[in-house]
Amino acid sequence: MKLFEERKFNIPKLEGISEKAIEIHLKLYAGYVKNVNELLQEKEYNRRFPFEFDGMRMHEYYFAQLEGGSTPLTTESPLSRAGLELVKFKAMALTRGVGWATIYYDPASKQLLNAWVDEHHLGILTGLAPILVLDMWEHAYFTDYTPAEKQKYVDAFFANLNWQVCEKNFLEASGSKG
Repeated sequence: MKLFEERKFNIPKLEGISEKAIEIHLKLYAGYVKNVNELLQEKEYNRRFPFEFDGMRMHEYYFAQLEGGSTPLTTESPLSRAGLELVKFKAMALTRGVGWATIYYDPASKQLLNAWVDEHHLGILTGLAPILVLDMWEHAYFTDYTPAEKQKYVDAFFANLNWQVCEKNFLEASGSKG
């Protein structure tokens, strides 16, 4: 059985998200990778596997979006023209509770869909490719912000977002060439 390797991310100094917050968050991600590998090696199926696996994958999307520094999203980009609804996305991110605000691409209906993922394995939309993910679990922002300051965290995330990564996710999912 092939085991998974912890990815290393080249995340620059971020505006509004501290190095300590990223360091703590990366340790959590490393734990997901470790747990996935341990569960793969067990002789019997463990119901915890989907939670650990999806936690690993969602964090890989999240951290990849912060690599390389902030880049703008142009109105002419294929992702913008596909009907990206950031106002609804940000409002969803600020709702009560923990989880992931996610924008998916649905290849069957050829559209972008906003969805909330409660726990890593609850709420994933089957067959859809994540384009943009925002971690709204407390560990993502408690080092820098209180629960009442979630808006500041969301703003900081978008200030540091590398839209080229999201654009690449969209182009791969939609089969577009750009």
